[in-house]
Amino acid sequence: MSSGAAARPESDGPAWIKSSYSAGNGGECVEVATCLDTTHVRDSKHTAGPIVSLGQAAWTEFLGFAARHAG
Repeated sequence: MSSGAAARPESDGPAWIKSSYSAGNGGECVEVATCLDTTHVRDSKHTAGPIVSLGQAAWTEFLGFAARHAG
């Protein structure tokens, strides 16, 4: 995942960064926020929806998996 967008701080939470791969045309869009040892991932179209939280090791493993399977 690449991040080219500026962080979007929320009033009482972490600053979310939208993936630069999110085209904004209604397709798959994700945002991430990092807090100490945890990375949070959510759907940028449904910011009040579920959030996946991953520790450093799991996030690193996920990024490696995504890089190997990117189309």
